[in-house]
Order: sequence, then C-alpha cells, then structure tokens
Amino acid sequence: MSTHATSPAGRRILVLGGTSEIALAIVRELQRRLPRQVALAGRDSAALEQAAQGLRADGCETVITVEVDALRTDEHERAIADAVDRLGGADIVIVAVGVLGERGGLPADIPAAVAVLQANTAGAGSLLMQSAARLRRDGGGTIIVLSSVAAERPRRGNAVYGASKAGLDSLAQGLGDELGEEGVRMLVVRPGFVKTRMTDGLDAAPFSTTPEAVATVTADALDGSAHTVWAPGIMRWVMLLMRMMPRAIFRRIKQ
Repeated sequence: MSTHATSPAGRRILVLGGTSEIALAIVRELQRRLPRQVALAGRDSAALEQAAQGLRADGCETVITVEVDALRTDEHERAIADAVDRLGGADIVIVAVGVLGERGGLPADIPAAVAVLQANTAGAGSLLMQSAARLRRDGGGTIIVLSSVAAERPRRGNAVYGASKAGLDSLAQGLGDELGEEGVRMLVVRPGFVKTRMTDGLDAAPFSTTPEAVATVTADALDGSAHTVWAPGIMRWVMLLMRMMPRAIFRRIKQ
C-alpha cells in the first residue's frame, strides 16, 4: 500500500469545486502545516484564478487551475487526468462541489431543483468516482468529501439540498468501505451551518461555524483514521438525536 494513502503530509492537492470557501480554508490550513502544491478545478476561470492568487499569497508552492463543469460528466475523467498530470500526481483530493438552491420542501422552481440534484449528487458523484479511480490506479491517496449534516436526515426546510447531499454522502461511505483496502482513504466531512457566501442572508442555525473552523477539524482528522467527522463536533450528537426523533415530531421542524 502506498504510504501517501493515509498520510496527512501529502503535498499535492486537487480541489474539485476550486472556489469553495470551505475547501480553500482547508488548503490554507494544510499549507500552514506543510507546503503544498495545488490544482483548483471549477467552471469559472476568473474566480479560479482569483482563488489561486490568494493561495499563492498564502505561500502555496504551486497553484494551477483547470476548467471543469460538474454537470458535464463526460469531461470529468479528462479534466481530472489533466489536473493530476500537471501536478505530477495527487495525494489529497477535495470534492467540494455544491449549490444550495431554493429553501423549503416542494420547490417553486422544479427545474432549478433538479439542477441542484444534478450538481450535488450526479456531478459531484461523478467527480468523486473518477478521482477514486485515478488514485487507486496511482497507488493510493485521500479523498475529502464535503457533505453536510443535512445528509443525515433531510428536513422539510431543505428537502432538495438534504437529499442531494444524502446521495453523495452515501456514495462516499460505500466507496470508502470498498477502496480502503486498496490504499484510497475516504474522509467525509459533515459541517453544520457554515457562514459563507452560499448562506449569506440566511438566519444562522444553532452551532453555526466558519470555513476556518471546518478546516481545522478536517486537517486534524487527517492525522487519525476517522472516516467521518462533524464540524463542530457537537453536531455528531445533535444529529444522533435528530435521527432518533419520531417522525411525528421531526416533521414539525420547519427550518
């Protein structure tokens, strides 16, 4: 088994969803601990370059950008190969593709809700599988999947988003069980409400957190053998209670 499969010291990082504030915070935290080489992949080339400039200013040795659209699944294998080859390999892949979409249960804009499912589940899932296949072929590595506590039991107030993250989360857990013996470690990160551009304007939920706090939890988890972490840690027990809650009571939670 490759030694870099479970080592937090892997220097080469591929970020899928390269403008994600949480993913960039993770890279900065890892960079603070050890110099890194980074590839940022996403669909907005201007935003990617801006993010790349920020990481260079933070001391990252190398930062390259690669264009890829989560919805164009037929291009994912090529885009990942391009990024990994230009980096000279990948030790850590961060899957950070995600859109929030309309809040509530049955959405007013159903086509837009379908696009959320396509991006968060099918698109992110395709990128996850292609990354896993490449790491396995190359001898191992670690994949960090940014999920959500919403994946554990989708609520009426976030039905589409929760369902989309539940699909990705389940896929990541299953792949992690399959690939762990082949040198590919899967680390699923389940943040609670994170204060980012995506949640700007929304009322913060209890135990809300920041990208930097999620990054610290994630980087610390790489030092151990965990397959799933919650940020903040108390959300693990909050969601345990939520999962155990009778549906007659759970359905009354509107947010």
